[in-house]
Amino acid sequence: MGPNLESEARSMPDQATLSVTNIGGIDETEVSFEQGITVLSGRNATNRTSLLQGIMAALGSDRVSLKADAEEGAATLDFGDETYRRTLSRRNGTIASDGDPYLDDPELADLFAFLLESNEARRAVARGDDLQELIMRPVDTAAIKAEIEQYKRQKEDLADRLAELDELEGRLPDLEAKRTRIGGEIEDLRSELEAAQDDLEETNVDVEDRREEQSELEDKLAELRETRSELERVRDRIETERESIDALESERDDVEDRLDSLSSGDDVDRGKLEAAIETLQAEKADLNEEISQLQSTIQFNEQLLEESTTFLDDAGATGDGPVTDQLLADAESESITCWTCGSTVAREQIETTIEQLQTARQERLEERSGLSDELDDKRTALSEIEENRTAYRQANRRLDSIDDEIERRRDRIDELIEDREALTDEIDELEETINELETEDYGDVLEQHKEVNQLEFKLERKEREREEIEAQIDSIEDELDERETLKRRREDVTEQLTELRTRIDRIEADAVDAFNEHMENLLEILGYENLERIWIDRTTRDVREGRRTVSKSSFELKIVRSTADGAAYEDSIDHLSESEREVTGLVFALAGYLVHDVYETVPFMLLDSLEAIDSERIATLVEYFEEYAPYLVVALLEEDAQALAGSHDVVSEI
Repeated sequence: MGPNLESEARSMPDQATLSVTNIGGIDETEVSFEQGITVLSGRNATNRTSLLQGIMAALGSDRVSLKADAEEGAATLDFGDETYRRTLSRRNGTIASDGDPYLDDPELADLFAFLLESNEARRAVARGDDLQELIMRPVDTAAIKAEIEQYKRQKEDLADRLAELDELEGRLPDLEAKRTRIGGEIEDLRSELEAAQDDLEETNVDVEDRREEQSELEDKLAELRETRSELERVRDRIETERESIDALESERDDVEDRLDSLSSGDDVDRGKLEAAIETLQAEKADLNEEISQLQSTIQFNEQLLEESTTFLDDAGATGDGPVTDQLLADAESESITCWTCGSTVAREQIETTIEQLQTARQERLEERSGLSDELDDKRTALSEIEENRTAYRQANRRLDSIDDEIERRRDRIDELIEDREALTDEIDELEETINELETEDYGDVLEQHKEVNQLEFKLERKEREREEIEAQIDSIEDELDERETLKRRREDVTEQLTELRTRIDRIEADAVDAFNEHMENLLEILGYENLERIWIDRTTRDVREGRRTVSKSSFELKIVRSTADGAAYEDSIDHLSESEREVTGLVFALAGYLVHDVYETVPFMLLDSLEAIDSERIATLVEYFEEYAPYLVVALLEEDAQALAGSHDVVSEI
């Protein structure tokens, strides 16, 4: 489970050249690296760790030191057609950096690729740190939660729209039945009209002498029919407007109810939340800076312990007596000379200080975790206030729009009522005129004309009613056409939600799987006596966050040993040998390297301070790691390097 470095290698430069000036204990040097393993071989105090710091500086890490007697330093990495340069300088008692390094953000590399002795992931196992927090630190959980809320809102909107379409589909059977019924009524009316027209034709005789009267009468009858049709249309429009007003008034009631449940948003509460968020962000930034400073201080002191012989060696160049005598004398006194301030401090005192700093750093990490949770709560509360304010404003705007629409429709009804009264008066006048034109001999014909007119009017109204129903059916069917698209969108949103909700869980699970797999593989090939198994057990625990109780993941390191007779028993990290602890820490760092795809971000992995592991196991471990890192640079003592020297590049002069 790792990268395919054969395919990676095809697109990656075969060689890198590093130039270093005034970093760590190096005055000036230039070293080239080939892909694969490069061994930095030498005795203590031969600047192997300093060269690793030079690589880190060029790649973008701030966890590097400037030479004690220099004001400026630099690291340049020529990598393919690109050159990456980083400069360091002393400013007001601190080390400032500038330039164009390989990485914009070195966090992942510092945690999981630059595995020097003080590396946090490597030391986390031995110190009993929160392994879950360290693995998840590079993951922006707040952004994931915000994205989850966005997709949840999209899913709810899609569900509401699909529910509306389901409701519309439920209306189709009634509309189709109504259309069928009206279609039957239209056929009946057409039959009646055809029969009435035939009767009229049969009785319409001997009218040549009264053609003018008949013509005028027929004109009036046609005008009457048209006026009645217009009157019916006006009545229908009045009814439609009234139905619209009823619907608008019902919607207004719903909007008013929604307004009652909403708030315009208290600016004071909103301001307090924004101020609280700003304060928490500032506190978190201060904590980040403090944690970084603590880590740098821890690293400095650990490096001071590791490289103390370097500074004694430098002192020996101008001191009295052989260098070896001075080293032995310093070893007997258990004291170390600081190469930055020149003071002498007992080794035990430095070790105690490191433990105190590590405790303080762990406390700051826990405090930062609490601040992050509180920030999430405040941001969620502010988001809810903003959503509430938006909904409140939208509801008010909709209420104003509804009132305007109701007023407009009422005005239209008043106009239509006036039209209706005018048409009614016009019909009365037409009927009076028609009555005057009627004669006793022509009465039957007039009645038949009226019947034909009425049937034509009824037929026209029914056909218009059917057209309206068909328009409704067509509209609903058009809307239903988008349902499949909406369903696909809902499925996509659901998949995105599932992916987001499980992303954190998946990263944790992948990290645990990676650690357990590689730990099992290495224990098998390294052959530690009576050490059967080391693995991480991923569990959940309930913790209090303010007023809430939430479940959080926890990584528990499990160790099983066996007795001489083969009986297995559980052990603790405290009982592991130094070699076993080092291997466990390195494998945990490798798990983070793989689960966060660090090999895609930075092509180098650096290893240092492996002296606690015997030479044969170091060679096996390094070659195992080679599969996962394009460039693996490891600093080893001469006797440890011999096991790798035959098949890998070795740098012995720095």
